[in-house]
Amino acid sequence: MNIEDKSAYQKRKVLGMLGISAKAGKIVCGNDATIEDIEKHRVKLVIVAENASERTKKNIKNICDKSNVPILEFGDIDEISQTIGKSNKAIIGIKSKSLSEEIEKLIKEIGGDLLYGKNKNT
Repeated sequence: MNIEDKSAYQKRKVLGMLGISAKAGKIVCGNDATIEDIEKHRVKLVIVAENASERTKKNIKNICDKSNVPILEFGDIDEISQTIGKSNKAIIGIKSKSLSEEIEKLIKEIGGDLLYGKNKNT
């Protein structure tokens, strides 16, 4: 399997995990709902779409910084939204610790950008 095939496979795997998680109620999506669950210490990982606005990225990053929640850039709004069965969702909060660890590992392997969290050089 070449590098492009492996990346595409891992990206599909992450999207599949997000879809299953959504059906199982293990995620929260949207800016306000995600922020609320971050503040209640329910979110273990935040995923923000690569094509989210800079204002959205900055806002969620600041909140994640304060709450010590890792945040990763991954996918685009349409991919994420379609995967979780919602429309126009740029932010997802993962509530399961084990799921968040697996998703974070896969996203990092395919070059996802860690905006804040473990191993971030800031």
